[in-house]
Amino acid sequence: MSAAIDLQDVTFAYGDRPVVEDVSLTVEAGEFLGLVGPNGSGKTTLLELIIGLNRPDGGTVSLFGESPERAVSGGRVGYVPQDVGEAANEMPITVAEVVRMGRYPGRLFGRFSDADRRAVETAMERVGITDLADRRVGRLSGGQRQRAFIARALAAEADLLALDEPTVGVDAESREAFYDLLAELNEEGMTVVLIEHDIGVVTARASEVACLNRELFFHGDPEAFVETSALAEAYGNAQHVVAHDHP
Repeated sequence: MSAAIDLQDVTFAYGDRPVVEDVSLTVEAGEFLGLVGPNGSGKTTLLELIIGLNRPDGGTVSLFGESPERAVSGGRVGYVPQDVGEAANEMPITVAEVVRMGRYPGRLFGRFSDADRRAVETAMERVGITDLADRRVGRLSGGQRQRAFIARALAAEADLLALDEPTVGVDAESREAFYDLLAELNEEGMTVVLIEHDIGVVTARASEVACLNRELFFHGDPEAFVETSALAEAYGNAQHVVAHDHP
């Protein structure tokens, strides 16, 4: 089987400003990758390269053995962007309509089928937002919005879920419930890539850590990451990991 994510010597720049330099990493299907690094380190750009929102200037990106564009168009990728709150406010649509969007890639023509409807209902039930189906997404709390976008990925039956700092502006209780949901989805086989500024959360939740600051400073086991100098090297100053005790 092909790896869920395979990057080989990926480079990207905005004009003459390098943002990602010679990054190579492989993530197997079913892994949970936490992507960390200081502000401006290229994390969001790398995630956008992975899911095909940008194309690398050099190197190659593949998802499940095919191009990111093909994987996305086939409904294999779910994406929760950093500015999901702003995006939600710009979309005068309901939660159910957001989740239904997940069925579009797999439906070539015609009306929604019974299978489409069941997939949407199951996805909303799975993340606990069935009672919010008719509410406008712009009127949801931060945690509810994130669940709506995850439900969209579940409705698409995505194999990869990519999230860019999804809990910004979300209260502590909702944040813990959100990460519990990610853990459950990962245990059920979904590959997860998460950008998170809280390094303690990443080391506690992820099965792999990638530390980036333009170049890749570390990729591997979270416990090994804590013991290396990669964090200080990437951030350029003394850093330490605060462990989180999760039930």
